[in-house]
Amino acid sequence: MAQRDHTRLDWRQPYPALERTRTVAWTCHCRATVYELCEGGGRALLRRTIQLDGRHEVHETSPLPISEVWAIWTALLFGRAR
Repeated sequence: MAQRDHTRLDWRQPYPALERTRTVAWTCHCRATVYELCEGGGRALLRRTIQLDGRHEVHETSPLPISEVWAIWTALLFGRAR
């Protein structure tokens, strides 16, 4: 659940900035919206998949240094970012 004063993340259409990434953390796939933390090439990004009726919408944040994305990931899990 997002907190009242949460930070809004800039979600964009996926682009091949990090073509070869590995997912290192994720939320439960039983939810309509699934978040993933992906790393590759010394950079990381967050991926959001919205599961709709028979299709999926995928959005990603811009790649950032891994330590920054882990901080954003923690904020996301605690509802301080969406």
